[in-house]
Amino acid sequence: MPYRKLKEKTLESLYKSTHFSKNELEALYAMYRKLVNSAQTSISSSAIGQPPAKFDGIDQCTFRDLMHNTFDLVTEETVLERVWATWERGASGGEGAIKFEAWARGLSKLLRGTDEERQMHCFSVYDLNADGFITRDEMFLLLKNSLLKQPGDEDPDEGVRDLVELVLKKLDVDKDGKVSLDDYRQAVEQEPLLLEAFGQCLPSRRQALAFLKTLNNK
Repeated sequence: MPYRKLKEKTLESLYKSTHFSKNELEALYAMYRKLVNSAQTSISSSAIGQPPAKFDGIDQCTFRDLMHNTFDLVTEETVLERVWATWERGASGGEGAIKFEAWARGLSKLLRGTDEERQMHCFSVYDLNADGFITRDEMFLLLKNSLLKQPGDEDPDEGVRDLVELVLKKLDVDKDGKVSLDDYRQAVEQEPLLLEAFGQCLPSRRQALAFLKTLNNK
């Protein structure tokens, strides 16, 4: 079945609002259609006697596979859940599957994002309740889930709490006991390694370049 062409109006809009060329957007759209069709086929074939699933977009299962296998985001489950939750879906976010326009804008930030876009993405992932701050409790949960328990640790939580205090000292620029987006930006500009302090939520440069190469070879 031939893939539908990307509408000219959508192409122009995304060309202006992302870091992709028009050729890359066309290749990305062809890839998107394949992913959506493949996901729908697998759901329909596995649900014998059930009506086929009605969705048009990247579903969570396909998203997770892509993040793991294509972008090498072998990250902690809480972080991967948050990466999915923060992606633009529906008018109020978090609704259903990811449509193509949101997919292109999200990938633009992940693969070629400015420093500010990448900082905003990571901060949104780590701000678990989306209240505009990364709190001690959120840091504790993120770090506890990402650290391996060492055999013989009597109280692993104590070690995590100590680490939270160390990281908080570096990130809490205004010393109010929690990390705002401004705090986070200032700290990361001073020390870039703090960008992914609570878990990987961006593809490696090598994986990003490899993916972009596949777009330009189409």
